Amino acid sequence: MYKNKKSGILGIILTIIILIMLVILTNIENSNLSYIENVASKLVVPIQNGLTYLKNKINGNSTFFTDINDLKDENKQLKEKNSQLEQSLRELENIKTENETLKEYLSLTEKFSKYETIPGYVVNRDISNYSRTIVISIGKKDGVEEKMPVISDKGLVGHIISVDDNTSKVQTIIDSGSSVSSLMSTTRDSIVCKGTLESTSSLRAMYIPTNTTIIQGDSIETSGIGGIYPKGIHIGTVEKVVNTNNNIDRYAVIKTAVDFDKLETVLVIKNK
Repeated sequence: MYKNKKSGILGIILTIIILIMLVILTNIENSNLSYIENVASKLVVPIQNGLTYLKNKINGNSTFFTDINDLKDENKQLKEKNSQLEQSLRELENIKTENETLKEYLSLTEKFSKYETIPGYVVNRDISNYSRTIVISIGKKDGVEEKMPVISDKGLVGHIISVDDNTSKVQTIIDSGSSVSSLMSTTRDSIVCKGTLESTSSLRAMYIPTNTTIIQGDSIETSGIGGIYPKGIHIGTVEKVVNTNNNIDRYAVIKTAVDFDKLETVLVIKNK
């Protein structure tokens, strides 16, 4: 009860003060009023400016968040477009690869037009310490048979050793079990080129006639003897000659024309 009376008295006092101030302001001269207005303006304007800045700031934040959402949508669209472009690029790369393969096939068939051939490509390779074989994409359904020679645009690859319906296994000339009857292009002497365990890019030329001078850089080709490889297919070039105490045992290192690590397209020569 006491508190309610106290609040009422305080309200009456404040009302009286406000009425007195209104009377004073009403009777003050214009010049004095202007002075008071100036003082009031100096107090009110900064507050007003601050409130305006705060309002703009709030509005700016609202725009900022709107822009963020727009950027998120734009980023999503760009990612989708980028994904589509990457897919198109992969498709173009595949088309380019297919075109390159077709060009290689065309080049091969033109180069070896005297042979009836079947084009294929390497699908697997076993170039390990003990084996030098590859698997190609053609088989019985394509007319491939065992012992058919396999070549590339660079030269001799090897021959077919087993055939499935859709694939075939090739023993390459760098396999340690491979032997190819060959000729040196300059002297036309016969030699035998064998694969080794030491290298995937060279052969060992053996049984070199004692009276034959081996020329470094000389071309080596198939002799046509042995019943598998036709005559005249390029094998490689003489890289170096290794002399021994016995001239009969000397041998030459032959650098293969085919890079077996990068071999992709081949032709199988059909048996006549």
